[in-house]
Amino acid sequence: MNLKQKVLLLATVPLILAISLISTLVTYQAQSLAKEEIAAFERNMLNAKKLELLNYLSLAQTSIGHIYEPASAENPKAKEQVKEILKTLTYGTDGYFFVYDFEGTNLVHPKQPELIGKNWWGLKDTTGNLVIQHLISRAREGGGFHRYLWSKPSSGEIADKISYAVSLDKWNWMLGTGLYIDDVISQVEAFEEEVQDRIWQTSIIILIITFTSLGVVFVTGIVINLHERRLADVKLKELTQRIIETQEEERGRVARELHDGISQILVSIKYAHEMALNKAQKTESDTEEIAAAIGKGANALNIAINEVRRISRDLRPSILDDLGLSPALESLAHEFSERTDIKVQISTVAFKDLLPKDAKTTLYRVAQETLTNIERHSGADHVKLELSAPRGIVTLSIHDNGTGFDIHGLSVKKDPLAGIGLRNMQERLEHHGGELQVTSSTKGTSIVAILPKGILRTGGEN
Repeated sequence: MNLKQKVLLLATVPLILAISLISTLVTYQAQSLAKEEIAAFERNMLNAKKLELLNYLSLAQTSIGHIYEPASAENPKAKEQVKEILKTLTYGTDGYFFVYDFEGTNLVHPKQPELIGKNWWGLKDTTGNLVIQHLISRAREGGGFHRYLWSKPSSGEIADKISYAVSLDKWNWMLGTGLYIDDVISQVEAFEEEVQDRIWQTSIIILIITFTSLGVVFVTGIVINLHERRLADVKLKELTQRIIETQEEERGRVARELHDGISQILVSIKYAHEMALNKAQKTESDTEEIAAAIGKGANALNIAINEVRRISRDLRPSILDDLGLSPALESLAHEFSERTDIKVQISTVAFKDLLPKDAKTTLYRVAQETLTNIERHSGADHVKLELSAPRGIVTLSIHDNGTGFDIHGLSVKKDPLAGIGLRNMQERLEHHGGELQVTSSTKGTSIVAILPKGILRTGGEN
């Protein structure tokens, strides 16, 4: 993992942890508030139902009060009158009043007459709730509410019900009425679903914000990475070009020192040897061995002089600075042909404008590198070198009839030195906004160096 990846990881991990913690806290608090809100909503709904039950029961007590109050504990007629009145008191679809004695026997039930006259003391609902016992107990305590499950008259289905019961102590009766609260439960469930939907939407928004933030971080990181990479590439190219310029300057300095220093010394030594050889040859015959040795030394010096001149020319040909690119290419081709016995057909044109010094150097180095590769690898016996400037675009084309090479295979080799010459050419040309075109087959290889239009300046160049 490199430094940029570590920085990106360091930026994203705390963000993910922070957002996850915030999301967890928000969700927990939302769930807690939702439970409280739902409970409050249910309490309010049930309180409204309870208040309604109290009103209904008060109405029933008022309806039978004129009979119950003056009647004695043992007055069958009054009891029957009260029962008849309570049977007729109904409200809504499922609202009615019921009466049980304290022993659990049903006395009044207008919606379920089959219960009348039977003892239901041990009756339980589906949850095991002792319904009648609890209602009688609430009544004897002075009145109270009780919640249980009971059959709903309108549908016949078991539904949640809340009842309020009071006692008619004189007769040992329990009077009660109830309201089914399945509508309350439905409203509470709908409200709970709505609250859960809001929590879910909030969670979705948090996730969207999270992923958006992560996306912004990643995109920003990528943009910064690409920007830094571009800057690094630009700086690397500038550094590469500076290295090339420094190399050319150093080559020029070394070439001048070889030419002006060592080469001159070697030439003077050669002349001294030649003078000594001439004098030795004019003397007596016993000096022939001395003359031969001097001659051998002169030949070695001549070879050294030529080698120094070749090294100097390869480092920085003075003809390139003195006469221009075309003569320098012609000299390079001539020397190459003499050294390798490979025929070179060269064609150059006279430029109307002047090439910058570094551009001349670039094209010369491309030609020099290409001819070196041809000598080492191609097996060619004929080379065509052409320098032209069609429509102001400077083009150097070098073609050979050698065996060619696999361009793709060269680019995928793991050897870092493989194809380094082609890469150097390409980098030199890219510095001037140019390009290098390479094609190769079994019939030969073609190297084309192109400098863009506008590289030429006003003036004259051969």
